This record gives sequence, structure tokens and C-alpha cells, in this order.
Amino acid sequence: MLKNEVRGIDQRILGILEEDGIESFYPPQREALPLCLEGKHLVLSVPTAAGKSLVAYVGIVQKLLREGGKALYIVPLKALAREKYEELSRFKKVGLKVGISTGDLTRSDPRLARYDIIVCTSEKADSLIRHQASWLWKVNILVVDEIHLLNDPGRGPTLEVVISRMRRINPDLQIIALSATIRNAEDIANWLDAELVKSDWRPVKLKEGVYYRGIIEFSDGSIKSVGTKPDPIQALVRDCLEDGGQVLIFVNTRKSSQSLALKLRDLVKNYIENEREKLEKIADDILSLSEEPTSMDEDLSRCVKEGVAFHHAGLSSESRKIVENSFRERIIKCLVATPTLAAGVNIPARRVIIRDLWRYEVGLGMQPIPVLEYKQQAGRAGRPKYDTEGEAITIAKDKEQRRRIISNYILAEPEPIYSKLGVEPTLRFHILSSIACGFTPDMESLMDFFSSTFYAYQSDIELLSDSIDRTIKFLSENDFIEIYDGRLKATLFGVKTTKLYLDPLTALQLRRVIERIPFGGGSEISYLQAICYTPDMRSLYMRESDTWVEENLEQIKKYIFTEIPPLYSSDYEIFLSSLKTAYLLNDWIEEVPEKKICDKYGVGPGDIRNIVETAEWLVHSMRELARIYRFDLTKELNDLVLRIRYGCRKELLNLVQLKGIGRVRARALYNAGFHTVNSLRGVPLERIASIPSIGKKIAVSIKRQLGELKER
Repeated sequence: MLKNEVRGIDQRILGILEEDGIESFYPPQREALPLCLEGKHLVLSVPTAAGKSLVAYVGIVQKLLREGGKALYIVPLKALAREKYEELSRFKKVGLKVGISTGDLTRSDPRLARYDIIVCTSEKADSLIRHQASWLWKVNILVVDEIHLLNDPGRGPTLEVVISRMRRINPDLQIIALSATIRNAEDIANWLDAELVKSDWRPVKLKEGVYYRGIIEFSDGSIKSVGTKPDPIQALVRDCLEDGGQVLIFVNTRKSSQSLALKLRDLVKNYIENEREKLEKIADDILSLSEEPTSMDEDLSRCVKEGVAFHHAGLSSESRKIVENSFRERIIKCLVATPTLAAGVNIPARRVIIRDLWRYEVGLGMQPIPVLEYKQQAGRAGRPKYDTEGEAITIAKDKEQRRRIISNYILAEPEPIYSKLGVEPTLRFHILSSIACGFTPDMESLMDFFSSTFYAYQSDIELLSDSIDRTIKFLSENDFIEIYDGRLKATLFGVKTTKLYLDPLTALQLRRVIERIPFGGGSEISYLQAICYTPDMRSLYMRESDTWVEENLEQIKKYIFTEIPPLYSSDYEIFLSSLKTAYLLNDWIEEVPEKKICDKYGVGPGDIRNIVETAEWLVHSMRELARIYRFDLTKELNDLVLRIRYGCRKELLNLVQLKGIGRVRARALYNAGFHTVNSLRGVPLERIASIPSIGKKIAVSIKRQLGELKER
């Protein structure tokens, strides 16, 4: 029984685990749990599916039941936050309240104070610290999932700063850090003064192999013949499906994931047994997610009907979740994904095929993927409770490539993890927040704080001195901070920038545009291009076919209030990218159909959502800065925030406030003569239901929201 394996675990926790069918702990869990229960800091570095999360869950619940306080559980991705939230919600049975927050980085989210366990992304945790959420001082246990992402240039520095600040906020804080197997886990453990549990144990044996000319040669010396026809991928997929397994295929581009999934339909459909009806429903659900299904949605729906799917960031989050759940429930047989899936939610398969070990990097050309990335993809092979072993297979074109794959990936160790905090754009962002929040009121305390970071552990803090000095000079010269008698104090502009979660360079560019716009205001494209030209917007790439962007520039130059770089300079291409992204947003708020936007700009629904979310945040931020510098602009900026949120023209803003009414249905209502919510009052249900795109279900919803129909 569980209670005999690790002493001291609360019986209520053991009861919940046993209800979930957990009969025994894995070896790494048995080693880690006693350390965790003693209140020690812990770094747990074990393979995927080896039970890292369960150790954290038990540690959290035990500590809160014994001592009270709060737990903060930090993950890198929104999708992973939802997964952890759902798993932790099992422990509501013992009286703990579980909350989740991954969105709006410009607010303190006071509702979180009522929860005992809060799951959030590292960016949200950073935002909460910036807003000085009072409950953070009650956090006595911090879980950091995927801590090896300290190595990531984008997310790593924020994660590092959050950990360092939380240790300052509560010196008695217990830290549990979870990681994939990495070479220098000792470095992270030493930085955190933590115990290290490192293991290669897996609940399902992993066999890594290379396919060459119809034969898989595994690293344990075994071989398996799967044939070569009609091609290596299909031969590998067919072999696994014939044995009742599922296949997960990693490719390096979105286009490849879609084209390969479409290609595999004719093969995979032969292995659908009792799932046909479920697959038809899932396919219909995907098309009904949006008022405006795109060609990508239609392709995904067609694939799903035949038991195969693709997964990448261009899909909407709702579509990705449907695909993930359907694969996890073994309804979808084969999934083709980009590498983002490997770093995200837990979706194992009996066989993982890693087709692409190279990918294109901007400015560098084709580059080999890191060993750590390969190991994360390979680690998805093998489903606990279903498989006795999992297979991770790469494909070689010749004997020399087979030898290199075995040497450089299968037998290789993952790369060591290094801090990415020491670059000036990152320092600019975090130094200002540190000063604005009052954590570092002078240079001595600032240097002392950075001395506590992972960067300082791995290298000499003196190497940062010049960069910190330059950053302080930049912040002072541009009115973010004031330096008086050795003290560092943020200005109103600096505090506002920090709380809006803006890169200081973004805030500076927005302020300059606000000050340049003439009285009477600008045009939509003025504001949209300004936000898209900031470091905080990931602009679209310019394609050879995008010559229209530069052609349009001549017509709108008078509405552009950012500096236009010299022709043929490297910055000119960046400027054109910002303008292209601004045009996408302009099409969005002018109600251009989503399908046309996807085709015109070469994007997917998920890309549009990401751009729209970022744009809404940046225009909101611009409005908040306008309250300081140009109050006369706040009204039109407020309207623009709402138009971006809903993707509509101004006249629909009243109607889109109704739940279930997006821009397509709002336009249908408007064209039918209903221009406001109030104009729908007293209208017969049948009349509303007869409007194109509305139907009876939506009409009933409208009537209930108006209080003219009772809820069932």
C-alpha cells in the first residue's frame, strides 16, 4: 500500500491517490518525497512521465494542510497551466481552493487571494510581483515546472527573476523545481541550495532507434523490419497501428505537419474500429468552434474524420485542446506536430517518429536541433498503463547519417543549461521593475539582488556591471527613473511602464508617438503601425509576394508617426514587417473574413488570436500612457481596444457585448435592422432565429440575456 512506501504522507492525500488508481510510487518519487516532506528545497531531474508532478502535488498539499499558507505553481505555457490546474483540483476534496491565472498581465488579479494553490505562467507570476499582490507574502511553497527553461532566451530570464524575487519576499520559502534530465542539474540545485534527485528511470522502457532501408536498429541492439513502402513514414505508422498503438510524429514546420497529416488520412482510416462516430463528432466540433471556419479548420476537420490530426501554434487554442484530448483518449490514432508540443502538455504515444533533426533559423539557415529538444520529443514515447515499452525513431538517408544520429542524439547527453539574463534588453525590462516595485532602491541593493540570480551563480557578477550601468543611464535619460543622492526611484512613467508589463523601449516608442500625433487624433493605421513597431509585438515576416506593403506605404506616409528607416537598411525590413502586421489588424477590425486574412497573410487562426491579444494589450497600454501625456486621445484609443478585441467596426460595439455574439452574428443582426442590444427587446424569438447565422439556439441565448426567457 502507498502508506507503507513513504512515511508521513497525510492519509487524506493517500486516499485521493488511491482513488486515482495509484498503487505504488515510482523509484524517483520514493527518493524525492521524504526530502520534500521534510521541507527541503528539491530539484527533481527525471525523464518525461516519471512522476515529477505527483511529487510536487504531494509536497504542496502536505505543507498547506500542516502549516497553512499558499502555494504558487509556475509553468511555462498556458496549456500546461490548465492541465496542472485540472490535476490539482483533485485535492479540493481536502478543503483546498485551487485557482489559475495566465492572462492579463496589466492587473493584479485580486481574486487570487481567495485561493490556497495558484497556478500561473512565469510571466503572470512576474506581473503579480510587479503589482505587489499582498498574498504573495503568504506563499510558503513554490513549484517551478520545467525549470530547464532557464536556458530559453525568451522565458528563461523572467523565470529566473521570479524565483530570485520570491526567495527575497519569503526567505523561508520551500522550492520544488522540476526538470527534464539535463547535464548540469547540479548547478540549479546548488543555486537553490536544494537537494538533487536525478534519475534516468522511466515507468515505460524507452527504445531509441534509427530507421534505414526498412529496418529499425535500436540502441539496445535489437532490430525490427517494417518495410519501405509506400515511404518510410507510412511504413512506420502502419507497423505501429497494426499492433494497436498510437503514433506521434514531430516535424519542423507547420506546413509539413498539415501536409503530412493530410497525406496519412488514407492509411490511418483503415485502422479506425469503433471510433468512427466519435471522430465525426469531433470533426464537426472543430468546425463549430468559430463563427468563421478557416481553410486550416477545414483541413483539420477532414483529417480528424480519418483518425489523424495535426497540431501547431497556428491552430486556435480550442482546436489544439480538442486534438490533445482526443489523442489522449486514444480516439485519434496518429498526430503530426511541431516541436512546441514536446515542451507542452503531456501527450504520450507508443511510437514517436522524429522526422526532422534540422530546422531553419533566421540568419543562420538550417541548424541541427539541440539534443535536449530531441530527448524531450523522444520522451513522449510510451504510455504508462498501456505500453510495456515506447519507441522513439528517427530516419536516416544513408549509413553515415545513421551513425551520426546514434552518436549525436541517441547516445549524446543534453546540453548544459545556462542563464540568459545577461543581455541588455532583458536587464532593461527587469531592472526597471525592480526599482519601480521598491525592491532595489539604490545601486548597492540592485547589485545585491543580481548577485542572487542563476546568472551570478554561473558567472562573475562583475561581468554585468557595465550592462547594468548602461541600463540605469538609459532609464534615467528617458524619464523612467530619477537618481537623487544615490537613491533610485521610478517616475510615474516608469511605474506605469512596469505595471503595464511593457518593455521600457516599447513604452518610450509609444510615448513619442503619442506626443507626435496632432490634435484631432490619428487614424487607425497610425496607432496600429505604432504598436506593431515595438519590441513587444512579434511582427509577421515579409514574403517575396508582399510587395504591396511597400506600395501602400506611399499612400499612408502622412499617417505614420514612427521614424521610417532609410531605404535598404536592415531596420527598413523590420519597419515593413510592422506595417504588414498593422494591415492584418486593420483588416481584422474592418471585419474582413478570417479565412481571407489567413490566406492573404499566410497565417493560421491561432496566429491571428496571438496578434490580436498582443495588439489589445499594447493599445490598452497606449491609452494608459495617453492619460498622462495626451488625455484627448483616450476616447478613440478606448474604442480601438474594443474593436481589436471583437474584430469589428465601431457600429457593432454595442451588439458584441452579448454572449455568443461575435462579429459575424453581430453584423447579421445589424444588417437585419437591430443596431443595439435594446433594439432586440420585445422582438419575437422566431424573428431573431430567422436571421442568417443566428438560429434558434443563439436566439434563445439572446432572449435569456435580455431577461425575456427564464433559464432552465
